[in-house]
Amino acid sequence: MTTTMALAVMTMTTFQQPVVPVRGLHLMGPSKDQVDQLVAFIRDDLPKEGTNLLVLEVDWNFKFTKRPEMAEPGGLDVADAQKIAAACKEAKVRLIPQINLLGHQSWAENTGKLLTVHPEFDETPGKYEKNKGIYCRSYCPLHPGVHAVVFDLIDEMVDAFGADAFHVGMDEVFILGDDDCPRCKGKPKAELFAGEVTKLRDHLKSKGREMWMWGDRFLDGKVTGLGEWEASTNDTAPAVNLVPKDVVICDWHYENAPPTPAWFATQGFRVVASPWRNERFALSQLEQVIAVRMGGAKTIADRMLGVLHTTWCDFGSFLKAYRGEETGAQAKEAATCFKALMKAARGVSQPTQY
Repeated sequence: MTTTMALAVMTMTTFQQPVVPVRGLHLMGPSKDQVDQLVAFIRDDLPKEGTNLLVLEVDWNFKFTKRPEMAEPGGLDVADAQKIAAACKEAKVRLIPQINLLGHQSWAENTGKLLTVHPEFDETPGKYEKNKGIYCRSYCPLHPGVHAVVFDLIDEMVDAFGADAFHVGMDEVFILGDDDCPRCKGKPKAELFAGEVTKLRDHLKSKGREMWMWGDRFLDGKVTGLGEWEASTNDTAPAVNLVPKDVVICDWHYENAPPTPAWFATQGFRVVASPWRNERFALSQLEQVIAVRMGGAKTIADRMLGVLHTTWCDFGSFLKAYRGEETGAQAKEAATCFKALMKAARGVSQPTQY
């Protein structure tokens, strides 16, 4: 069923609840001087768009106190987090903070805070000077000291935002099981990836919190034809059968709309389709969610939670684009796509008789 068809059906039937329960937005965390702008956006704009979930990627930009060596001097603090959380509560938006874990520990020549402060956690210490020849660094999932630090940082951030869930990222992990890592060398990459997913999930579950993550490393890039970015070509895909099924998968695809949300649902996971800046593909992903929720077996349908729109630009640029002030192409495309996706998602409701 297309979005247009679903909207047509809505005019002829009595409805009680939305077909698309989760209508989310993933934003990069604001700088400290942008907090009030984010608060206003949450209170004034997200309810109008029908958005009821916000994943806020803060990463290491936080004044941590449990691990003071990890504190970012100009980062967000507890008061900022509480202000953002209060705005979300007022707007009836579920707030999920995020730190991108395992991979994405560097960008271009800049190594992130975790491996700068704790270089001993690097999966490839001493290799790739100035990060040349790689996409992003990873931490070693088998280092005996890494999780004590990471768990403290997760807990502090979740507590600060008063959240009941946490997004661990874990997309585009290319460095894993490096041949020069004394702990990981020779170990199956699927087992290494699944082990890290499970450790993070078990810790969050022990605190009564839900874990969300990107799903690309669970997809076989060769079998699906999706390649090494939207899926895995470094043997992590079998991890999908080795991890707990109560993890929520954010299934991102930006230049196409493969039927992978339904596949994740058939594997036992709850899933949200996650587009970016292409309106046609975003609406196609939404149509898949609607089709399964309105016409699929209830067990599978209930796992298709909805959509999580991504932005992939700094918050200030996205906000300007949303207001019609930004001229950057990617920010404008992301904002336009977000509006179109939310309009379509909030316009479809569930019939009285399922």
